[in-house]
Amino acid sequence: MRTPHALLATAVTAAALAAAAVTPAPAAGADAVPPPGTYYVQSVVTGLNAADASGTVEQHRPRGNEGRQQWILRPDGAGHLLENTDSPGSCLGRAGDRARTVSCTAAEARWQITPLGADRYALADPGADRRLTVAPKPAGATHPAPLSVGSGAGDLAAWYLTPADAPGGPMPPRGHRTLDQVTFLTAHNAYANGVDGGFAPPFVDLFPNQSRGIQQQLADGVRGFMLDVHQTPDGAILCHNSCTLVRRPVALWVDLQRIVDFLRARPDEFVTVFLEDYVDPGVLRAELDRVQGLSEVLFRPDRTGVRENGWPTTDELAADGHRLLIFTDHSREADRSAGLTRDTFGVMYQREWTVENHWSMGPGVGSSDWSCYSRWYDANTTIPLTRTEPGFRPLFVMNHFRDAAVASTAATDNAKLADRARRFCQPAARKKPTYLAVDRYDLGNPAAAVDALNTYTYP
Repeated sequence: MRTPHALLATAVTAAALAAAAVTPAPAAGADAVPPPGTYYVQSVVTGLNAADASGTVEQHRPRGNEGRQQWILRPDGAGHLLENTDSPGSCLGRAGDRARTVSCTAAEARWQITPLGADRYALADPGADRRLTVAPKPAGATHPAPLSVGSGAGDLAAWYLTPADAPGGPMPPRGHRTLDQVTFLTAHNAYANGVDGGFAPPFVDLFPNQSRGIQQQLADGVRGFMLDVHQTPDGAILCHNSCTLVRRPVALWVDLQRIVDFLRARPDEFVTVFLEDYVDPGVLRAELDRVQGLSEVLFRPDRTGVRENGWPTTDELAADGHRLLIFTDHSREADRSAGLTRDTFGVMYQREWTVENHWSMGPGVGSSDWSCYSRWYDANTTIPLTRTEPGFRPLFVMNHFRDAAVASTAATDNAKLADRARRFCQPAARKKPTYLAVDRYDLGNPAAAVDALNTYTYP
């Protein structure tokens, strides 16, 4: 779907990533225990992984092949063992009502694995009615890290056995790909580019997240745009934190008009806008009303049966002309109290349609944190990256940037995007990223990762 540009990946990079993504053993059927192999033991409730923590087994943020989170599944008599890849001979097991790592030769290392449907499993003590379980969530807190072995039932005792290298399938022909099968290059803080206008007070815009204006971003193949919008007496304005003293501020409708004009000229393209949204719903509606032709291209998944039937194909979107999807990170509950919900005028609540990993990999310089966990998992919210529903798979927004957009750091990080997407974030979400969001997309060739991810599907 993206136009050719200078950032296209080399064939070697794309082929290498695609080959790595599709080589594992086929997935097991819903009524069978997965075949022997290397897996993550992943909570259905939290999306976090069982990890060996000095003998205690705890749920930790997914960290790919780091953090002692990978387990080798193999049959053992009538049961199964899960041997830690970092400690040969040490298996996920039990000590009383606690989950522990024990010798793989011990009876406490054997599990009876029972399919629960929907690719979920129970791990039970073969000699008792006890299961591996996540502890209940205390009021005002997240679920405790240590895992228990007890009479847990329901989702707290339900687990995904996620392959470390998930099997992939061939990508459908262009036009026949559903929206959740496609990956889009996405510009974090796309408006903060120093070209279209100012974005940060007081007088100097430091550390721009991008170096090219919105129109050039579209020409370069960017198809996702993250925009911070704040309320001022002049309406909805794009800026960081505060719009006070921003030089040459840009209104939201101006950038949306650029995107709509592009889509009207390119009927085969699809664009998504993510609003970090600090305006009243009435102000946002008035801003959208200023965009000529918006209603002609606006995609409304809430009115087209997406939740019941899944995402449409790109051909179906092009045929309908609905090729602009707008999300807000605002709260539906807050809007209800204000008397106007944003989806009544076509802005979707992002938490209802997507999952998203934590937004930062760390400070602008120095080492980075590659763990991939939900942005919406805290004391008030539990939306795991693994969330899915019958017939509906949320789109996956993968953030890959730092607290500050230092050019040299962004270049290094972007060059590693493909590796993090495949080995860390894809298994963490049990889905392929739909949006790869980066700073300075012009550095480090992040389009190579986009192109490679668009060569296969995640099951």
